Amino acid sequence: MPAVEEYVMGTEAPSDRARETMDARELPPPQPLQNTLERLVELDDETVLVQLNDRAPQHLYPKLADRGYEYETIETELGVVTVIWSPDP
Repeated sequence: MPAVEEYVMGTEAPSDRARETMDARELPPPQPLQNTLERLVELDDETVLVQLNDRAPQHLYPKLADRGYEYETIETELGVVTVIWSPDP
């Protein structure tokens, strides 16, 4: 089974930045959304956040767009991987 990192490499996310992974698969709604937004505030703009979830975070997407983040979601056998980054840090 491929690691999360292998899926991230197949996205448009900048490959030269640090990455932080957050596993939200066991969290009930709305914790994945809240935790992701809180983590993004704590990270610098150079860090790519990788969220692992059990479903596509549909309610997260408009909040990311409103805050100026780029993102890409991939469904994998590990779960749903959403990669989030600032376009121009």
